[in-house]
Amino acid sequence: MKRKILGLMTIALIAGTVSFAQGVGIKGGANITKIEGKGFNEEFKSGYSLGGFAEVYFNKKWGIQPEVLWNQYQTRTSADFDDVIPNGTNELKDVKLNYLSIPLLLNFRPASFITFQAGPQFGILINKNNGLIENGKQAFSKGDLSMLGGVQLNLGGLRVGGRYQVGLSNINDIDNSNKWTNTGFQIYAGIKLL
Repeated sequence: MKRKILGLMTIALIAGTVSFAQGVGIKGGANITKIEGKGFNEEFKSGYSLGGFAEVYFNKKWGIQPEVLWNQYQTRTSADFDDVIPNGTNELKDVKLNYLSIPLLLNFRPASFITFQAGPQFGILINKNNGLIENGKQAFSKGDLSMLGGVQLNLGGLRVGGRYQVGLSNINDIDNSNKWTNTGFQIYAGIKLL
């Protein structure tokens, strides 16, 4: 009997969740990022972001927004990069990192036209930057954990927003004595399809 009641309550909770504004959409935008840490230039460089999102609201104000994004981050090495990788190069090199990123954002919508967002993002490094290798080992770790925070405007089915990214994990896969983190801004526009 308890299982039936629990099952009915679960179905009611799921049905209630489904009845609030849920949707899926596509989005794209610009990443303005840098790698913080020894061996990299301090200036921000631009990249791009493409992907999709889902909106699941538990009530009129609170919900979650999972996303799957292809993010490109660009940066440039600095003259002291050879201090990080012994026998490396001190020539300045442009670096492009392509990530499959999976943010899971908590949404707070105080009014229908604005949403505040915060949550973690896990990134999986897709490309191999062959210019930054020491003894056959890649310079960057395959995983990246970051925290995101931002604001989004909801204009009917159009979504326009910006967010800030703070890298939490060390993406230096060569030497743990020098911490590298992805940091930056993302500006985007999206369309809610359903």
